[in-house]
Amino acid sequence: MKKLLLTIGIIICLILLAFQLKPVKRVVHTVKASLETPSLINKDSLTIKSRVNCPEGYKRVAYAKGSFEEYLRHYKLKPFGSKIINYDDTAYFWQGGHVGILEIPVPQNGLQQCADALIRIRSEYLWKNNRKDEIGFNFTSGHYCSWKKYAEGYRPKINGSKVTFSKTASPNDTEANFYKYLNLIYTYSGTLSLFNELSEIEDVSQLKIGDMLIKGGTPGHIVMICDEVINEKGEKRFLLFQGNTPAQSVHLVKNLEDATLSPWYQLEKDAVIPVSNYTFSSSKFVRFK
Repeated sequence: MKKLLLTIGIIICLILLAFQLKPVKRVVHTVKASLETPSLINKDSLTIKSRVNCPEGYKRVAYAKGSFEEYLRHYKLKPFGSKIINYDDTAYFWQGGHVGILEIPVPQNGLQQCADALIRIRSEYLWKNNRKDEIGFNFTSGHYCSWKKYAEGYRPKINGSKVTFSKTASPNDTEANFYKYLNLIYTYSGTLSLFNELSEIEDVSQLKIGDMLIKGGTPGHIVMICDEVINEKGEKRFLLFQGNTPAQSVHLVKNLEDATLSPWYQLEKDAVIPVSNYTFSSSKFVRFK
């Protein structure tokens, strides 16, 4: 009887050991694949362009100096390994989805979430390039709010979905007032307003730096293309960055689905596209006006 029990015990142990070895094998294969894949990351570089190398067989698409595309491509990054920080100075709970943190402050008011971060980046580009009259966004209600009118002293009066503007403040076109304007936009705009306001890019072959993948909603999500490469066949790959909710550091995301290509992405229309900690579906590509 004892021999029988001992034999049964040995068999059970062998079965358990066999099951335990399978995950170990998978881990070994994953580690081996990672070691054999050349890294596309330059850890000592401090811009998007210099941080990420082109995949083999690809080259960067050229854009004019001073363009929004070049502005994004050369956006400054914090040192490699910097953490995603929430608006309240706490570390975001998951740090495994990014390869860079953009040098853009996160206001402690908590308003600068995913869509707001991209609105800020676009607005700052227009501000720095003396195109201030182009700064303006729709509220979720559909009402347009421009920096030009805000600087002249016009302020919204909001009653449910009804919005009226009247001149209740003194003219002020300072940079400090510009950021107050942006806080107003963050409050009343978001992924839903951008989804409704911006026209869809139907032909994905026309995607370029500055375009965005968006899922409108409350909440929805949005990411922006910040670099672009092409091969001899005309196939393109893209880098993406995002803000998030809660308001946090804007970060350059990994491609968690394809370690050999990461952080570059292949983008397709009407596809399910996992991006860091969010999966896009029923979404569309859009471009700022």
